[in-house]
Amino acid sequence: MSALGALVVVAAVGLDAAVGEPPNRLHPVAWFGRIVALADRDWSNPAVVGAAVAVGLPLAAAAAVAGVVLAVGYVHPWLSVAAAVLAVFATTSRRMLLALARDVVAATDRDLARAREDLLGLAGRDAGGLSPAQMRSAAVESAAENLADGLVAPLGAFAVALPFGIAAGAGAAAWVKAVNTLDSMLGYPGKRHGTASARLDDLVMWIPARASAGLLAFAGGRPRSVLAAREWLAGVPSPNSGWPMGVLAAAVDVRLEKSGVYVLNPDAPLPPTPVAERALAVVDRAGWLAVATAAALALAVPTPAEVLALP
Repeated sequence: MSALGALVVVAAVGLDAAVGEPPNRLHPVAWFGRIVALADRDWSNPAVVGAAVAVGLPLAAAAAVAGVVLAVGYVHPWLSVAAAVLAVFATTSRRMLLALARDVVAATDRDLARAREDLLGLAGRDAGGLSPAQMRSAAVESAAENLADGLVAPLGAFAVALPFGIAAGAGAAAWVKAVNTLDSMLGYPGKRHGTASARLDDLVMWIPARASAGLLAFAGGRPRSVLAAREWLAGVPSPNSGWPMGVLAAAVDVRLEKSGVYVLNPDAPLPPTPVAERALAVVDRAGWLAVATAAALALAVPTPAEVLALP
């Protein structure tokens, strides 16, 4: 069993809870984003370049992270553990995203201009024409979706890859985060060079999105909200993001909508401030459940030595 893997999970999330996100100039994901930006232009063969970017850049990120974790281990084994902690810390996000969502919800009651500005940073959505309730909806939607992208997916990848060592786990977390970053930067209908990145992200996020939905249902005390959410997913363009958003809408009995695109739980009202705050509390609890699940999974998976000893 990988007690070290569980230690890495707990330490990384504890570091996030204590200090939040590092500044962009020190954040490896921001560094990776600058590399992706170099590929974000018109190409004569966008499909070929896009496929190469979708395959090559995440693999390069994973190899770099795994290589660093392995290399420092030759100096001292605990340096390898520390490097893995930093890698998982850099690839996960919980505190900052929840804080931004809470700031948007709070600002809708006292400073609409500030709420619109904060929402742009949280969800990248033009909030100019949104009502306060619609902005609260967008904040709650973003928190639910980011639970899958920012926490469940990288923690799950780390835990699943642990049979091959903590360097492999750290590399797997970096690979998932790189795939998510490519999709967020390139995966738009008007960018043909981003099609492969978007499709890869759809595939990678299939399980984490549904796992996040289950965690939200449990955290909200409404297990049947998973069944309710199935009825509203047809209008959500993404095959994955609708699951955590829809389950959260059912768990707190609120309507979540992106005007002209989808409506989740259409018979309920848009979230007033207390309900939006309750929804974010559910996301927070689901996040801690994700951490506990990843740590338990890390403890349950066999170590490399145990794998080699299997008949």
